[in-house]
Amino acid sequence: MTSRDDLPGALVSVTSSTAPASASASVPAPPAYPGPAAGPYAVFSSFRYAAKTSGLVRGLRIMLDVNQRDGFDCPGCAWPDPTGHVEAAAAHRATFEFCENGARAIAHEADARRADAAFFAAHDIATLREKTDHWLEQQGRLVHPMLKRPDSDRYEPIGWDDAFALVGNTLKSLPSPDQAVFYTSGRASNEAAFLYQLLVRAYGTNNLPDCSNMCHESSGRGLGTTLGIGKGTVQLADFERADCIFVIGQNPGTNHPRMLSTLQAARARGCAIVVINPLRERGLEHFAHPQKGAGMVGIGAPIATHWVRVKLNGDVALLKGLMKAVLDEDRAKGGVVDRAFVAAHTTGYDALVADLDATTWDDVEAESGVDRKTIEELGRLYARAERTIACWAMGITQHENGVDNVRAIVNLLLLRGNIGREGAGVCPVRGHSNVQGDRTMGIVEVPQEPFLRALDEACGIDSPRHHGHDVVHAIEAFERGEARVFVALGGNLVAAAPDTPRVEVALQKATLTVSVATKLNRTHLAGGATSLILPCLSRSERDEQAAGPQFVTVENSMGVVHRSEGRLPPASLSLKSEVAIVAGLAAATLGDLPKVRWSALVDDYARVRDLIAAVVPGFADYNRRVAAADGFLLPNGARDRTWATADGKAHFSVVSLPRRALEPGQLLLQTLRSHDQFNTTIYELNDRYRGVYGRRDVLFVGTDDLRARGLSAGDVVDVTSHFAGVQRTVRGLTVVVCEQPRGCVAGYFPELNPLVPLEQNARESHTPASKSIVVTLTAAARPSHGASP
Repeated sequence: MTSRDDLPGALVSVTSSTAPASASASVPAPPAYPGPAAGPYAVFSSFRYAAKTSGLVRGLRIMLDVNQRDGFDCPGCAWPDPTGHVEAAAAHRATFEFCENGARAIAHEADARRADAAFFAAHDIATLREKTDHWLEQQGRLVHPMLKRPDSDRYEPIGWDDAFALVGNTLKSLPSPDQAVFYTSGRASNEAAFLYQLLVRAYGTNNLPDCSNMCHESSGRGLGTTLGIGKGTVQLADFERADCIFVIGQNPGTNHPRMLSTLQAARARGCAIVVINPLRERGLEHFAHPQKGAGMVGIGAPIATHWVRVKLNGDVALLKGLMKAVLDEDRAKGGVVDRAFVAAHTTGYDALVADLDATTWDDVEAESGVDRKTIEELGRLYARAERTIACWAMGITQHENGVDNVRAIVNLLLLRGNIGREGAGVCPVRGHSNVQGDRTMGIVEVPQEPFLRALDEACGIDSPRHHGHDVVHAIEAFERGEARVFVALGGNLVAAAPDTPRVEVALQKATLTVSVATKLNRTHLAGGATSLILPCLSRSERDEQAAGPQFVTVENSMGVVHRSEGRLPPASLSLKSEVAIVAGLAAATLGDLPKVRWSALVDDYARVRDLIAAVVPGFADYNRRVAAADGFLLPNGARDRTWATADGKAHFSVVSLPRRALEPGQLLLQTLRSHDQFNTTIYELNDRYRGVYGRRDVLFVGTDDLRARGLSAGDVVDVTSHFAGVQRTVRGLTVVVCEQPRGCVAGYFPELNPLVPLEQNARESHTPASKSIVVTLTAAARPSHGASP
């Protein structure tokens, strides 16, 4: 249960209560996890969760299909599957081509339990709002369209035609299309995403916020302005050739476990693995591949060769220090900076050098929390490496200077020509399996003119040219009453967004909220006057249309587009596919377009792909190419050293040192995921690599900061964030010892999202600064308490 009390003044209070009632109020410092990450326990954990949700037989069936060439794509992350695009050695796929979290994700969606009409009849919305997010999703699959009327306290069944008509009539009644907001989750397929943005633009708005706004938007902006493309430049085969890999602000062991096998193989052949992160995460210490002989019996091997425990938001300072060390090596010995590459392919080098020379080592050490000797040693390591890859995730992007963090990484790589050649490049590691594909399909609030012209020509529409709302600005529009309708193609915006209580209140001002989903979540309970839940097929389920069984396509983190086809019987005959739901909404709102007949697109998804081929660059002959076993690789100019910038060059950037002067007693908080979690979906209440079991109401604090405050492990504290004169408080968190740089603490997402100010977001990208929250701790006025079942 999460209770929310609006307190006087500018203070918001939230009481954390994610632990069961039996949880002890006194928790000792957890012991270090004794075994390697993954290994046999991960296999056991996967099958145990499948037995609980989908059932063992059904669970095993989908595990044999996931990430196979003739199966479906795992929704759990966007790490690529082995393909033959670059070389045959990279093409082998294991019988079980998934990780522990992927197994949980597919078992979660293949749940044999049902949140049906009887469930909603027995539970009013007020009762459901008192439940935890974990409880809500454990009630099973949604199987019938559900409606909450303005004068009702609960959901009731509604037919599909009536649901579509309700949405269409409401949208047509709005004075302006810009009063509607259309959110997208990264789980939507290319086909569904393309039709969705077509519906939205034909309707007349570019209000297309998506989950990328809250995670890798900073990567897209930083890479787009420096390299001319907002995507990574590497393939899996590049990891086989790199001799140095930086892993920055990322925890692959929990968030992208399949990446660990790639890193382990690189380490085994002598590649340096440099991990830069405030926390020392078990997955990068020791990994047992559960499908290799030694790993099957729990014998692991180390991954990281170097650990750098940087302060929260100390990455720019550290990267500047590394670049200073590279320049010093070049001045002393020559041949370190790739001057031929710099001269032929870049601009801004002299300004960067002047900025680095003006940056003092005292400032680098103070802001990074890392000593000069360590930084210089790493700088020499990088200078010796012939091919370097830099990987990163939310630890880089979720800061006010998140875009500059990405630019600083690009600077480091450009100095030695480590972009646009084998074994080197940038690798932003994304979460949702098709979040990158959705952006390629046009899910963006600031579309490019060439895309709009092609869309208009292919579909016979006149797309709007003005900019739409991203997530932050969409929430603010609902707060002001300017937005009236919210439609979500997947996702759980209320739980995922910052400033949770504000988001709930904002959405409740809407006239209509519509959610396409597989399971019940918090957003469905914070709806407008009228609310709709439209249940859809999952990735693993068979999709039968008039032309026969259908498949969809997705794009992974490395720009490979491939097919995904489910084979399980649908959880209910009442379910529709995402493509069919989007087309149904479009037909009810717009009718057929001059060149688009919605029902024909639903009958045969190949027609959707033909339309995509006519609009989106790189998708020519889409249907033939995606029929290949491994799909096809999209063009990437930066990978070929063709820079789609205004001057045709890659850009060095002058990036300022972020400075955060904390007042006495203040700390910097980052939110993060537990191991038993995917984004806002909480599978179980454990985080075994950090020694936490059966609860989520915890705060990770280092020994020095505990001593400075007279606190001990097991103490219960209230955490208050401070931004622009406003305080927000989450109450009743139990302290768990977890070593990290002094002045830094951590806690779970989404439980600590109420501490994250909506207005504190990254410059240019507006990504919430969830890794840079200024907080203070006070002894709790009352002990932590448990969740209501």
